[in-house]
Amino acid sequence: MDILDTLRISASGMTAQRVRLQSVASNMANARTTRTEDGGPYQRQMPVFSATSTDKFGDMVERNLARVDVVDIETSDAPGTSVYDPGHPDADEDGYVLYPNVDILTEMVDMMTTSRSYEANAQAVTTTYEMARQALGIGR
Repeated sequence: MDILDTLRISASGMTAQRVRLQSVASNMANARTTRTEDGGPYQRQMPVFSATSTDKFGDMVERNLARVDVVDIETSDAPGTSVYDPGHPDADEDGYVLYPNVDILTEMVDMMTTSRSYEANAQAVTTTYEMARQALGIGR
């Protein structure tokens, strides 16, 4: 394992968290969207992560090091909430409107954990940079 592997792993984590944060932002922005191009209410989006080994043929430590890849963005199939609002343009014949399956509190928690994960990866990059700088200083 070298410094570049460490930077690549941290960069992949930062990229994955950026995608996750974009999904959270989209979910929050569409929490009240009752009509999409597909005709129904917006459905919550969730990225799917996968770990990819950095070196399949190295020693045990190198085989267990992995970068993060976003392999898919899944759409939740959980049911939305039905609210009685007969004056809404998307109300059914009984006066109920189907709202998205997005819970703002869940999205806020996801946003905070995503932010913390991104910060942890950024700190790993900073620490790796400092270690490399100090190692170069020793050689002088």
